[in-house]
Amino acid sequence: MPHGLTLTESTSGARSLATSSMAVIGIIATASAAAGVATTALNAAFPLGTPVLITNIAEAIGKAGTGGTLLPTLEAIADQVTPVLVVLRVEEGEDDTETSTNVIGAMPTLIAAKSAVGVRPRILGAPGLDTATVTAQLAIAAKRLRGRAYARAIGESDAEVITYRESYSARELTLIWPNTSPTFIGDATARALGLRARIDEETGWHKTISNVALDGVTATIRNIAFDLLDSSTEAGTLNDADIVTIIREFGGFRFWGNTTCAGDDHSEYRFESAVRTLHALQDIVIEAFGPSFDKPMTVALVKDLLESCNMKFKDLATDGWIMGAKVELAATGNTSAELAAGRPKFALRFTPCAPFENPTVDFAITEEFYSDFASQVAA
Repeated sequence: MPHGLTLTESTSGARSLATSSMAVIGIIATASAAAGVATTALNAAFPLGTPVLITNIAEAIGKAGTGGTLLPTLEAIADQVTPVLVVLRVEEGEDDTETSTNVIGAMPTLIAAKSAVGVRPRILGAPGLDTATVTAQLAIAAKRLRGRAYARAIGESDAEVITYRESYSARELTLIWPNTSPTFIGDATARALGLRARIDEETGWHKTISNVALDGVTATIRNIAFDLLDSSTEAGTLNDADIVTIIREFGGFRFWGNTTCAGDDHSEYRFESAVRTLHALQDIVIEAFGPSFDKPMTVALVKDLLESCNMKFKDLATDGWIMGAKVELAATGNTSAELAAGRPKFALRFTPCAPFENPTVDFAITEEFYSDFASQVAA
């Protein structure tokens, strides 16, 4: 017999599952540069219609040209985080309508970007190009990618942006107003993309973008009235309409609001964190189930799959990312015929962590703190 350590590998049993990265940003942008060498460098770095993987944003900024939306978008994101990005450059049209058509035409390429660059963008935006028609398509792309789209709420007043928000009913969409730059209309949106990625990396996908300090912001194009004890202020009114706004409180500028554009029929996904949690748990199920596809379906295989998922869910609950989750074989629908056809049915129940959004503190005048007054004086 050999004298030493023998290592073996087994592919059976429950597997340890990783927490997927949802922090990859995907942007669609325009860019231009001066004629000659600058244009050549821009075209080489960001060829039209081709998804480009960016892992060094500082280097990308130096190649992003001087015109269009790409440069200010990258700069705003870089103020928040050093991310992994997928950049899809489109041609600027003769007018906004033509540019929007170009952006929308690029959406399928962004959705399929993983096959070209190896990563799936999960935080989506087209800062400065997000017209109403583009935003509607961004929401669809986010649904396809199990991601989150951020876009500006278009309007010059509370009433206008609230009316604008009523055009959407996508749980994967967050609308933001007002803007943070007088020169680039996509500045606030770009900063939301960067902040979402930063929160994913530093805290987790279970935290919304609300009430986290924004870097690089010195003003907004409109000052939003805010009072933590008065929900009828402008900030409260916008939040009630499911618009994330920007306030200057607690030592700086920060987004304020946790909600999505989910319609009344998806009220359980009103919070951004609930949607992100859903997508994260879907990733876990995909990671667990994917390698087992087309294997012989045995009791042991199904038990291993369930154990792999539920172990991960317990870890997430222990770490405070979810309140709890469990997947099991569905109580109904698993007939002998369905199982023999390779179509088992599973049921997954989960409880996301709700944001600490609206606590109540009851104030009451009492005499109790005078109860030992005399003894304290005598002492």
